[in-house]
Amino acid sequence: MGRGRLEAFSDGVIAVIITIMVLEMKAPHGVDAASLAPVAPVFLTYVLSFVFVGIYWTNHHHLCHAVQHVNGATLWANLHLLFWLSLAPFVTGWMGTSRFATLPVAAYGTVLLGASLRLLHPDSCAAGRARQRLPACESAR
Repeated sequence: MGRGRLEAFSDGVIAVIITIMVLEMKAPHGVDAASLAPVAPVFLTYVLSFVFVGIYWTNHHHLCHAVQHVNGATLWANLHLLFWLSLAPFVTGWMGTSRFATLPVAAYGTVLLGASLRLLHPDSCAAGRARQRLPACESAR
């Protein structure tokens, strides 16, 4: 499999994740500014998650361009990232509607941690390493 297919698949999954997150937000029923207050935590959580997913999308793009060859380990490392990112809509909605209660915030943090662990996997920095010495790749050896 070429890196183009890997990147295209991941781009599609990430686009669906962002779409689900925005569709989970419900519009306020009122027409005045005061009606926005109840949905503010949900909106702020969405913004945080959008940035979180966006950062991983851009990092994924840069890592895919460093890949010389995609192997099975690279695919599994990529699926690891997509698994954790796919949980973002769930924990985003839970954290926003619970108004930042402890357990939903801890679950959100767990998803952030799980996604970041993908970067520790040696194959996440390119199976061929592209002979570039990326700091994250060096520490993963």
